[in-house]
Amino acid sequence: MDYIETFLKYIAVDRGLSDTTVQTYKNDLRALERFLLSQDETLDWTLVDKDRVRLWIADRMDSGVEPQTIRRALSSLRTFFRYLVMMDVITVNPMQLIPNPKTPRQLPHFLRQQEMDHLLDDVTFPDTFMGRRDRLILMTFYEAGLRISELIGLNAENISWDRNELRVLGKRNKHRIVPFGEELRNALMTYDAERQEKTGSATGPFFVNDRGVRATDSEVRRTVKRYLSLVTTQKKRTPHVLRHTFATVLLNNGADLEAVKNLLGHESVATTQVYTHTTFTELQKAYAAAHPRNAAEPTPAAEEERGEDA
Repeated sequence: MDYIETFLKYIAVDRGLSDTTVQTYKNDLRALERFLLSQDETLDWTLVDKDRVRLWIADRMDSGVEPQTIRRALSSLRTFFRYLVMMDVITVNPMQLIPNPKTPRQLPHFLRQQEMDHLLDDVTFPDTFMGRRDRLILMTFYEAGLRISELIGLNAENISWDRNELRVLGKRNKHRIVPFGEELRNALMTYDAERQEKTGSATGPFFVNDRGVRATDSEVRRTVKRYLSLVTTQKKRTPHVLRHTFATVLLNNGADLEAVKNLLGHESVATTQVYTHTTFTELQKAYAAAHPRNAAEPTPAAEEERGEDA
């Protein structure tokens, strides 16, 4: 029996996880399976122990895989082996004593507010349905802070024109309400009129391609990368960079941390606090560059202390 396939059906049907999440689990589990079979072609899941998992982790690290990627894969494995225990395939979970590799704290990548203004105000988009859609995708990421899965999954009926709100489906199938301003409202309404003409429906997928079907993950990522390349030289040019930009701009302009947490759909304010560190770093740079006495920048120790107080 292919336990990976039965597990994938379980998390898709019984747990209702998204197609993107299911594919991520599949990639992680198949990678482990290939490694185990390369060690012993007769090996099955009942014989996998913590030492074999540790060998796989060491192999991943030797291959240059980032610790954060390994941590995510280990999360997939933990869920999978709990499933095997639940199904009485194994009696001992080999993941119980496997720690996550340590990862250095990384600040999120984001664009400057001026770069986003340049993108939305000065860059010329094609005067076509797709050109207007692409600009709206960028605006929605920047002005609503959505994840890519949330944007792609948005339906027309999830938009409240009376209240200027989006109802989005986030992680763990949790809904949240995200407000939007008049500029985005006008762009959404203009696009929606064209979308309805193209699809022949007032409901259904909101962001569609030129054939009138729901936009795909890869299509949206290509769109974001193409246009961000016009305004920034940073290597990371993804939808999540725009989500980080949304949070950073809000905090730089005085938004409450708890409010930003709710807008992003974070479970804990601790997750949102990384943006506090980011914005304080920006303040340090501005102070060092603009103050007439040009005092030295705070030491890393002082910076760490500030992060703990945030």
